[in-house]
Amino acid sequence: MKVLIVLTSHDELGDTGRKTGFWLEELAAPYYRFKEAGWQIVLASPRGGRPPLDPKSNEPDFQTEQTRRFEADPEATAALAATVRLDSVSADDFDTVFYPGGHGPLWDLAEDAGSARLIETTLRSGKPLALVCHAPGVLRHAVDEDGAPLVRGKQVTGFANSEEEAVQLTEVVPFLVEDELKHLGGTYSKGGDWEPYVVQDGLLITGQNPASSAPAADALIKLVTTTRA
Repeated sequence: MKVLIVLTSHDELGDTGRKTGFWLEELAAPYYRFKEAGWQIVLASPRGGRPPLDPKSNEPDFQTEQTRRFEADPEATAALAATVRLDSVSADDFDTVFYPGGHGPLWDLAEDAGSARLIETTLRSGKPLALVCHAPGVLRHAVDEDGAPLVRGKQVTGFANSEEEAVQLTEVVPFLVEDELKHLGGTYSKGGDWEPYVVQDGLLITGQNPASSAPAADALIKLVTTTRA
């Protein structure tokens, strides 16, 4: 199996002067789940090259066994340093796609027409797709075959308003993931703040927060195995 992991290229946290990017745990935990499943992994980002790491995600309080393993893994760090450009990949070449979060995707991937097409093509081809934490916000411009919002009528989750408020970025982000998914007609649900929570609706898997990244990857592996059997 071959999985495409799509990371943000955006590194500015609004007008705060602080940096953002992708959240390390949301890449590292799924990366090793896929690796241990024997999958081939390709990393992509809008600009290609090394995507920006949210510096907060690498602070001691947010490090995990998997993030430390990733940072000590020459193969993993080399792949991260040389992500391919998102506009150079085709959904036809992959069995599935996974989007880690971090705040960065709200600025670039959420508005990236190529990303929307990738999502639409993947699902229309009968291939599963998963997004975690802020990444479900990337679905905002994706549509179904009838031109309706892709998430309309679907069970979804994503970073909760209460979690955004807890990190004091409600007024900084361009939109709130929970509000946007509801606005688009998604049937949004959530678990406890910072607790693992994953929702599956057909081929679409969404996870609420960083703690949901490994369970979302597990759900994706199971779904891909089932659909490709």
